Amino acid sequence: MNTQELIITWATPVFFLLIAIELLAAKRRGHAAYGSSDAINSIGLGVISQIVGVFSKLLTFGIYAWCVQHLALFALPANNLFAWAGALLLYDFCYYWLHRCGHRVNILWAAHVVHHQSEHYNLSTALRQTGSGVLLGWLFYLPLALLGVPLRMFVIVALIDLLYQFWVHTEQIGRLGWFDRVFCSPSNHRAHHAVNDRYLDRNYGGILIVWDRLFGTFIEEHDRDAPVYGTRSPLRSWNPLWANAEVYWSTAIDAWHARRWRDKLLLWIKPPGWRPADVAGRFPKPAFVISTERFAPPMSKAMTIYVMVQFALLLGMATQFLGMAGKATLVDLLAYAAYLVISLSILGGLMEGRRWAVWMEALRVVMTAAVPLLTGRWFGIDPLDMRVAVTITIVFGVTAIGFLWSIVTRRDSAIRPTENPV
Repeated sequence: MNTQELIITWATPVFFLLIAIELLAAKRRGHAAYGSSDAINSIGLGVISQIVGVFSKLLTFGIYAWCVQHLALFALPANNLFAWAGALLLYDFCYYWLHRCGHRVNILWAAHVVHHQSEHYNLSTALRQTGSGVLLGWLFYLPLALLGVPLRMFVIVALIDLLYQFWVHTEQIGRLGWFDRVFCSPSNHRAHHAVNDRYLDRNYGGILIVWDRLFGTFIEEHDRDAPVYGTRSPLRSWNPLWANAEVYWSTAIDAWHARRWRDKLLLWIKPPGWRPADVAGRFPKPAFVISTERFAPPMSKAMTIYVMVQFALLLGMATQFLGMAGKATLVDLLAYAAYLVISLSILGGLMEGRRWAVWMEALRVVMTAAVPLLTGRWFGIDPLDMRVAVTITIVFGVTAIGFLWSIVTRRDSAIRPTENPV
């Protein structure tokens, strides 16, 4: 486990503690800050982002390290406080431009959209991260390599910038006076996540909101125009794979239908929502109308409890997976990653009330209970301690019974098709 994964692993309990505090504070104020399905979906997308990171860091950090070694104009000392402060300031500046382009260039929006899909705004939204941002995002940070910021310094200032942004995803903290004028704050970032005309494509700063003031993208939150969250093309799904693929897929479909090759390219680099006239004419989309109605397919209480228990088990497995990085073989890591991603997708199907998810979940639980006991292995752990194998079998055997109970006791309306295309 590298430094970044280690810090995130240790920070995770703190994240969940703060989420619990936010939930209690919202309840005391009579606010419905959380939806269980939405929170599970957001945190699950964060888990998938970390899983992808295990495989992508070798590429992104490898490119950065090569650039520092071969292209750096200076050699910054790793033990100099001013070098660290300068690196953090420069990283935040580069983040501003990545974030701004992520809202103005469609192929970058296709990755960043994941973070904006939630129609709630709470600390779990902060954990809602993309799995495809590594494809192009690293390009924006190469100036740090050219200026000689060492790899270790780069990784740590990137973590500082990322961890800072966790606390600003809340509605439970109001205006902060002078702080709002200098730093990214809950008030400033609420405006950023809103789909209201007033707030659209504003407040990109990570730590400092000064960048937005300098480059004309700042907007203040207004009490008379409460932020409405989500995207202008609502996801309406709890499937984490579809969440990551949604914009790529819709853009690819439009590119396929576009008659001119120029338009096929422009669809990827124009702002989100742009469509060639011939495509828009043949395949019109409804005009955007702001709505406060949130996507929330009904779930029985029994099914809700079941999904939350399974999600907690998958979080524990994901932590183990991160601990195996660098130790297990690539084949075992890929197999474990596939198991976790498929499992999270099945839970998303259950929360949507998909019939296919019922059969897939039954198969998943039975196999998870049986395979460790029958094979004595668990994704690279060979041999698996028999006591651990028996524990896994008992836990998932019990949850299999719980799953049957949740199916039997659910309301008829809990499993029914929704309008989502997946």
